[in-house]
Amino acid sequence: MLNALHNDALGKLLLRLAVGGLILLHGVSKLLNPGSIEWIGGMLEGHGLPAVLAYGVLIGEIVAPVMAILGWQTRVAGLLMVGNMLVAVLLAHTGQLFMLNDNGGWQLELQGMFFVGALALVFLGSGRMAIKPD
Repeated sequence: MLNALHNDALGKLLLRLAVGGLILLHGVSKLLNPGSIEWIGGMLEGHGLPAVLAYGVLIGEIVAPVMAILGWQTRVAGLLMVGNMLVAVLLAHTGQLFMLNDNGGWQLELQGMFFVGALALVFLGSGRMAIKPD
């Protein structure tokens, strides 16, 4: 019975769909709300970086998730999403790094799950159920 539930390819597909799909929604939101890109640009400028780098968030939240969902260059896509999450935490969430929410959970549990899920894709790859299995 337990052997019937052992399916690495399906597990990798589910991980790609979950991580890619959920991060993609954040990217689509930024596309529909151009003010959010300007806000990110302002934070970058506050750290002495050019505001134009804010458009890199579209790579980490649109391009990379689509790559992961399709299973094309999944390890690269995972690495791009990991980088995106690191920048997001460093720019916008450092004050919450060691805080708990009202329910006792980590304040950054969503960002943490995105980071670890994307990191898992870097190590696992796409699996067989992909456009380009690796």
